[in-house]
Amino acid sequence: MSGILKNQAGLSPKAQYELTKRFDPASDNYGHGKTLDAKRSVLHPDLKTIPHQPQVQVIGNGYYDEYEGLKNITLKHPHHAKFHKDKIPEADDLDATRFFRWHMDAALYALNPPKVTSLMAVKVPAGRRQTVRYDDGTGDELDVALGTTAFVSGQNMYDILSEEDKKFVREAKIEYAAHPYVWMSPAKSRSDGLGMISEGLELPESDLPPINPKDIKVLPMCFKNPVTGKLALQIHPSAAKAIHLPNGEVMTDIKEVRDLVHRLQRPGIAPEFVYPHDWEEGDLVLFNNQGVLHTVVGAFTPEEKRLFRQCNMASSEGVMGPDDKLY
Repeated sequence: MSGILKNQAGLSPKAQYELTKRFDPASDNYGHGKTLDAKRSVLHPDLKTIPHQPQVQVIGNGYYDEYEGLKNITLKHPHHAKFHKDKIPEADDLDATRFFRWHMDAALYALNPPKVTSLMAVKVPAGRRQTVRYDDGTGDELDVALGTTAFVSGQNMYDILSEEDKKFVREAKIEYAAHPYVWMSPAKSRSDGLGMISEGLELPESDLPPINPKDIKVLPMCFKNPVTGKLALQIHPSAAKAIHLPNGEVMTDIKEVRDLVHRLQRPGIAPEFVYPHDWEEGDLVLFNNQGVLHTVVGAFTPEEKRLFRQCNMASSEGVMGPDDKLY
């Protein structure tokens, strides 16, 4: 599902791009296209594009005079208080944290989900640890290093379902919102980072950029690994808008959609199934973006510096469903 290459501090953005592209040689455009340019997108504050290698983005925390052609940049690590409805009390904020937003890297409108994402640790903050709180009534918690990236297996998420649910997710599809990261921008997330709370705050279509109906993505709930043939429950919970049911009906009540997706996915993010990577400078992680969900984690002080490079490219072909068709 993923791999870690140590001691890669000398890897240039160009080399990172070329390595990531090896997994899909016909791909070339950044996985979100130009959607980062939309000021209202929930992604806009978190990523900065390397001018000479536009498929590679910079993420992190702290001020930098210059990095790879970017001048006088201030990076802000995504803090759950910006995105979650309920917040950890300020007194606990540096000791406790949340999963920010579980996702796969994908525009989910017009472009195909990337096959592989690479993450390169350039600058990693020193060693304090934090406790991830799920704050969903379960009491679940997870001890993590500051600034970890947390990963879960979509394949495991599928494997632990009941037989009845496995049949359902093999046959159902998710319809994603048009321009999903703008659409969701006024709404707030659940405390476990696994999807949104339904309060009717999403933007109406009239407030979104122009929509081409052909670009709306309806993707299988399960993606098939074309090499192993194994299925992964692979849903971006925050961007889901409707469920195309096996019987041909479409579930459009957004709260029902979200509650069903959450019920299916929540077992797979239990603490025992989460891999929180303890980053070291020079770590290069490559992961199967069509079989893994991940999230940033952590609460930083302004002085704690973190700088990472992320690279992925919109796939040159659709994702493979359980029926071996490309979507």
